[in-house]
Amino acid sequence: MSATLSPAVQLTPKPNYAEDGTQLLEVSMGPQHPSTHGVFRMDVALDGEDVVRLKPIFGYLHRNHEKLAEDQSYIASMPYTDRLDYFCSMTNNWAYALAVEQLVGIQVPERAEYLRVITAELTRLQNHTSLVGFLMQDMGASGTPLMYAFREREKILDLFEALSGARMMCNYMRFGGCRVDLPKGWLPQAQQVVDAYPKFLDEFEKLLTSNEILMARTQGVGVLSQELAIAAGVTGPMLRASGVNYDLRKVDNYGIYGRFKFRVPIGDHGDVYDRCMVRLLEMRESLAILQQALKDLPEGPIQDPKTKLRNFRPKPGEAYGRIEAPKGELGFYLISDGSANPYRYRVRPPSLINLTILEDLCLGRNIADVVIILGSVDIVMGEVDR
Repeated sequence: MSATLSPAVQLTPKPNYAEDGTQLLEVSMGPQHPSTHGVFRMDVALDGEDVVRLKPIFGYLHRNHEKLAEDQSYIASMPYTDRLDYFCSMTNNWAYALAVEQLVGIQVPERAEYLRVITAELTRLQNHTSLVGFLMQDMGASGTPLMYAFREREKILDLFEALSGARMMCNYMRFGGCRVDLPKGWLPQAQQVVDAYPKFLDEFEKLLTSNEILMARTQGVGVLSQELAIAAGVTGPMLRASGVNYDLRKVDNYGIYGRFKFRVPIGDHGDVYDRCMVRLLEMRESLAILQQALKDLPEGPIQDPKTKLRNFRPKPGEAYGRIEAPKGELGFYLISDGSANPYRYRVRPPSLINLTILEDLCLGRNIADVVIILGSVDIVMGEVDR
């Protein structure tokens, strides 16, 4: 006797089958894979080479960052913020310092505010330069673009090392200011890097942006609509590439950003090409900010003398400090119960939030597109997992 399934059962697609009954191929990309930018895994279901399902899986780099911070003093967490987005320790420091300063009501000296802007915009430069180099590498342009990007990044890391003693884990900011003042000769060296950067960007853009292969691989690929970007809480260059004019440096005017003239580049289509171009244009604006900040840098103290790090006990209360980090909104939420440790310490990392729409960007695309779509999101697993 032959067994016949009821029509209802026949029409219900099984998880491993496409709607037409074709068996899907399931591929586990990562956690050790050159395209995943760290220990990150994507479980991808393919119909032929087309993506029909994608599940991001992370947690391999979880370090219990937030809970550890609740068991130690406020200042003890500052070096650990370096390790969130380890490309951008300066901006990590700033966001955390800003949250504590709002919690306590600390005023930051003028010179320290300028130093924060200078180091933050240098961080944005080296982050975006590296992202473009990595994206070209993901696309198959092995070697040259990434080598040029890293050559320029090294010049900025030289500045960070001279200033803080470390190239990546800088641990430079403090509540109420900065840890040390500029060493002798730092300012002319920084000015030299900033003056030379436009020429590098000209060459970089000429090499890349009109390349036919790059345009064919990126235009119309991984499109993120304004509606989805806003609904998902996406921020930073990802959001602006979708045409949303939102930059916390303009919205909040935190620090002294209100003093500087700069534009907020936005895209038209929200695809991989726009995300790349927005970052290239943002580097031009960072250079404009740097020229103004280096020119107007005042003399004076770099630390609020009233701030005492020893026996630091904020009054009970809560605060949320946020900045426009290179990858988007980076925020720290703190609750104080009056003790020496935060009662609650929470990080809002842009890499995690921006990663949540990865499946939406990849559905219907070719498996080869997944690699460059992920590359255009710009994630660092240190802050995704924390």
